[in-house]
Amino acid sequence: MRMKKKKYLKERLDDVADYLYSSVSEDKNFKTAINDKDYIDFDDWFGVSQPLYLEVGCGKGRFACEFAAAHPEINLIAVEREANVIVSACELAKKMNLKNVRFIKCTAEYLERHIKPQSIEQIFLNFSCPFPKNKYACHRLTHHGFLEIYKRIMKPTAEIHQKTDNMKLFEFSLQEFSQNGFALKNVSLDLHNSNFEGNIMTEYEEKFVSLGQPIYRLEAYIK
Repeated sequence: MRMKKKKYLKERLDDVADYLYSSVSEDKNFKTAINDKDYIDFDDWFGVSQPLYLEVGCGKGRFACEFAAAHPEINLIAVEREANVIVSACELAKKMNLKNVRFIKCTAEYLERHIKPQSIEQIFLNFSCPFPKNKYACHRLTHHGFLEIYKRIMKPTAEIHQKTDNMKLFEFSLQEFSQNGFALKNVSLDLHNSNFEGNIMTEYEEKFVSLGQPIYRLEAYIK
């Protein structure tokens, strides 16, 4: 279901323009659009050169902003496709006066258009849409099509950290990572009853934990 457009959305987006890059391409076919490179100079955008992390599907930005606040030594790029949603993330970053988080309005298919090869040191996939029907498996952010995109923008030593409440998506992800050149570590079937330290919760995670649902987590790296 399409989300209702927020009131004064344009004005709100204009007010957070320093935090937001909106991906625009006349070519709506991402397979050819990514050939028209529009690389972002992240050192210039952030004003300082630091390790670059990426969150794909940041929602309203709670994780991105809390992570950035806790790690001022890291620059974090957070990606979200919906203007209605990403505006809230940008507003939160502005409210917190964060200097090391920025947002790109685009889908994961267009990441290579804006991010240079081997630039990213860590990727977060937090509570991505599970697309439960098998015919939509190619839209899951751990589908091998997306894994190939991540590989090209990741540094050789980079990692992908995934969290989800959806057991079937987690099982799918374990298989996709294992069959596409990744090794796994720190796999948890119940994150909040493990000894993992330093977890930053998302809005969805807080909701699921309050309902007593287990949170699944993994770390994947290129072999």
